[in-house]
Amino acid sequence: MIRNAVKINRFQISNFGECKITSPMNKNTPFETDDSQILYERDTLKLYRHYEKNGNISAFEKAGPREKIFFDPAWCKAAILTAGGLCPGLNNVIKSLTETLKNTYGVPVVYGIPYGYAGLNPACGYSPVILDTNTVDGLHEDGGTILGSSRGNQDPVVMLETLVRMGVNLLFCIGGDGTLRAAHLIAEEAMKRKLNISVVGIPKTIDNDISYIDKTFGFETAVQATAPIITVAHTEAKGAPNGIGLIHVMGRDSGFIAATAALANPHVNYCLIPEVPFTLEEGENAFFPELMDRIKRRHHAVIIVAEGAGQELMQGERIVDASGNLLNNNIGIFIREKMKDYFKKNNMAINIKYFDPTYLIRGIPANAQDAVFCLFLAQNAVHAAMAGKTDLLIGHWSTEFTHVPISMAISKRKKIDPTGPLWRAVEVLKR
Repeated sequence: MIRNAVKINRFQISNFGECKITSPMNKNTPFETDDSQILYERDTLKLYRHYEKNGNISAFEKAGPREKIFFDPAWCKAAILTAGGLCPGLNNVIKSLTETLKNTYGVPVVYGIPYGYAGLNPACGYSPVILDTNTVDGLHEDGGTILGSSRGNQDPVVMLETLVRMGVNLLFCIGGDGTLRAAHLIAEEAMKRKLNISVVGIPKTIDNDISYIDKTFGFETAVQATAPIITVAHTEAKGAPNGIGLIHVMGRDSGFIAATAALANPHVNYCLIPEVPFTLEEGENAFFPELMDRIKRRHHAVIIVAEGAGQELMQGERIVDASGNLLNNNIGIFIREKMKDYFKKNNMAINIKYFDPTYLIRGIPANAQDAVFCLFLAQNAVHAAMAGKTDLLIGHWSTEFTHVPISMAISKRKKIDPTGPLWRAVEVLKR
């Protein structure tokens, strides 16, 4: 058989053992098995080249409900936490996790952990809340997170001991890179002690920068919310002689919001992202001379800049937040002030309107597409946990939901390829 002839390099997911309990789900459910794999390489030419070089093909384990599960739902206790910055869709995930645990599997107790990992450290003084279908009813209509969030590292040993005292055997961690790292440490500590506590991550980052995943929830809502800001910036720029609309958006290390928003609303003429270096006044990629040429020709321009762009241009020490992330200096304000000086030096009057919608976007409710995406992420997270899988996150790849080892997802940050189709499309906007 072809299946036996081709060696598959599976991205290995940790399991507690054989699943012997029949799932309470309807017998007509299209159950998945661990043998169902989603190819990592979607381009057949790259697939052939990888096979010729390595003698195998790489694949994700497919997410979805299993006919046999590891945990007896009647004896389960689950806990849900949100950590890191706010993002559209957090409440949607909390709601869908709770409803899947309660309605689909009949898990009797679902805890909400307040303020992220701080809620698992007794020294912080927070108490868990009980989540049920009444608690989460209507939650999808609200932005932010009903559980609260926080940054900062907590001792994984202390957090694990809290989970043991609470009797929790299913932990769902909703967050980005830092959140997933902490989830990985808890899972490792639990496995080291041979404790059957499933730890499943739901990847959340508005920047869309987690590797081995097509997209993360909240990203599409952020792009959509940026569109009217771009329109206003364009209106302001055209409404004044030599008008410039400058928009500063999120994107700590990756420019996906800036680039995608620029394509979604092509009033944008220039897009500055962390992945593509530039200078301001001199050099091959000097931005200001090109901008001045456009102002002379068209008398207005719209610029969108990701927060992580051009950090090397600014002097001064960068600080680290409570989660260990290197914080960026404000490139938007820096460019605005340097732009004023440059055009004044070149005897050209300009009118700059500056927009920073960062916090307007983070706390809004998810749009329809993100809301549906959150639902599927949450459902698949519960299916994975009930099947005794741990130290993984729910990903999305080639239209399918997948199981991704957390260690693999946090090994590098996803970035825009400056030679790829996304950036090539953005560069066409320069006119």
